[in-house]
Amino acid sequence: MIKANDPILKSWVEVPSNSDFPIQNLPFGIFKTQYLSPGAGVAIGNQILDLVYLNSKGFFKSLNLPDGIFNQGTLNSFIALGKEKTRAVRERISELLQHDNSELRDNKIAREMALISMEEAEMLMPVKVGDYTDFYSSEQHAYNVGCLFRDPENALLPNWKHIPVGYHGRASSIVVSGSNIHRPKGQLKPADAEIPVFGSSKLMDFELEMAFVIGKSTELGESITTEEAEDHIFGVCIFNDWSARDIQGWEYVPLGPFLGKNFGSSISPWIVTLDAIKPFKIAGTSQVPKVLPYLEFDGDRNYDIDLEVYIRPEGGESTKVSHSNFKYMYWNMCQQLAHHTVNGCNINVGDMMASGTISGPKPHEYGSMLELSWKGTKAIKMDDGSERKFLQDGDEVIMNGYGVKNGIRIGFGEVTGKILPSK
Repeated sequence: MIKANDPILKSWVEVPSNSDFPIQNLPFGIFKTQYLSPGAGVAIGNQILDLVYLNSKGFFKSLNLPDGIFNQGTLNSFIALGKEKTRAVRERISELLQHDNSELRDNKIAREMALISMEEAEMLMPVKVGDYTDFYSSEQHAYNVGCLFRDPENALLPNWKHIPVGYHGRASSIVVSGSNIHRPKGQLKPADAEIPVFGSSKLMDFELEMAFVIGKSTELGESITTEEAEDHIFGVCIFNDWSARDIQGWEYVPLGPFLGKNFGSSISPWIVTLDAIKPFKIAGTSQVPKVLPYLEFDGDRNYDIDLEVYIRPEGGESTKVSHSNFKYMYWNMCQQLAHHTVNGCNINVGDMMASGTISGPKPHEYGSMLELSWKGTKAIKMDDGSERKFLQDGDEVIMNGYGVKNGIRIGFGEVTGKILPSK
């Protein structure tokens, strides 16, 4: 039992009943305000706990942290301290915020300086992402795409149930929630055209994904086993892997997506630690055929986390278009990391690995417009009376995720992004 996860804990900080950020969560992020330079903080209710201030005033003295560890523009150096140290920091924050701990609660000046309203803060990229890999690990999504572009009899390619398929993506275009995304341009090949044309994508899509952040580096030539994998994962966030389906459809054979993906991916700003989501571990689907020994694992490695997607037309109200769950992963994070490194590929702190689109078995659980509209053959009704098959300019996509157990909701906050016309 991780002490900071105890469902009986209560905080002296007011936490709304539907908050993603109770005392049992305590995710890490980077923020700034009109008066404060970028630095590390922790979410609690509708507040941000300023770790730069707390460290400067000695609240973490017993942990012997490096000077200035929180006074940085990313969490990379903090994460690199290792899980033993970052776990101790989360435990110490939990202690300080507990309702019966007077250290910070009764220190009026420190309390007022350390707690900052989220409304006053701007969230920044939480980590410097050196490398990014996107997997393709939801069986229903892979099956749906196979049906749309091949046929149901050959929906899954022969390798899909033997290896966690993935591809190396573009790290520099991963942006934090709230960033606008310009509709990309590229080569398109209409069905009735003999040769491609150039223009703005007409089939803009979202992809509902989760991503994990590497917390422990390896050397070139080293591999990580499924048992070791969790020691190398710091935490998780929501990931919207924007996709231009028409650009992608023309370019992806034989080497996979390129310009149809690398124009932008959006992440939620709070990194929820792997410790915080431990209560939501569940068994995954049975894997048939039997996987090779390096992909075998013990225990529950999937997570029961609800995921929602909303579309908000410009000037309008949002409509929920998808309600999926992280549990629908065929290949879990530990298998993904073991496969990624089995050939000796080294990983670095801050590297990000995304799940691939997460789709459940029911149509409302599909994690992309490609599936929800069944390649544009079905219109999605919006609450304002309009319809969507793919995203229009001015549409804002909002994703959130949360798990609930023992009356405690652990959430990830939102990741939002608006589609703007091509530049």
